[in-house]
Amino acid sequence: MIKEYENIKVIGFDADDTLWVNETYFREAEETFGRLLSGYETPNKIDQELFKMEISNLPIYGYGVKAFVLSMIQSALELSNYNVTNKTIEAILNIGKNMLEKPVELLDGVEEVLEILSKKYRLILATKGDLLDQENKLEKSGLTNYFHHIEVLSDKQDTNYSKLLNHLDVKPSEFLMIGNSLKSDVLPLVNIGASAIHVPFHTTWAHEEVTKKETNGKTYKTVDSLRNVIKLLS
Repeated sequence: MIKEYENIKVIGFDADDTLWVNETYFREAEETFGRLLSGYETPNKIDQELFKMEISNLPIYGYGVKAFVLSMIQSALELSNYNVTNKTIEAILNIGKNMLEKPVELLDGVEEVLEILSKKYRLILATKGDLLDQENKLEKSGLTNYFHHIEVLSDKQDTNYSKLLNHLDVKPSEFLMIGNSLKSDVLPLVNIGASAIHVPFHTTWAHEEVTKKETNGKTYKTVDSLRNVIKLLS
């Protein structure tokens, strides 16, 4: 075990794109949405407008599939100058339903890693998104029993994590977070004095991307596979 992890007692895991596939389905949905609206705008313009709509709606709708569907509908109305058909609106709703009904595809090594770490550490799940959707995915995953605590956060900022650690009665120096997003799973933890390990996923939502300036001077580990976390903690 590397020295900086000697005091770790609790390990937090992100869910989407850390334990199971998620962002891939959003990219597929965006492509389907682009085809539905192709009579009104170019694919690039549709992508840009949908992203802007999602970001502007975050304070109202938050994260998750349902918020995404509402932003698609609103974008469709505006891109079509309110001429979009009921049939197209129904097709957009079906995009969301299909996303919510997707089977949970665990990423490589997830259950093996959780089983090993759960014997030595208290594990928690700290994710953001729609509560019902995340609960359903966790149930489908078969991973529930590995976690002592499950928290669905409205956002993943410094203050959200500080409140979570206070609730768990865990010192930042005793906490390690593992996730695929530098913006949501790594930098906020570093900012409050906790540890973090970055496990990149091959697809990242633009809203989760960070600049080199934002990571300068921040101390965290990056591994290319969840299995490599075991090497750092043993």
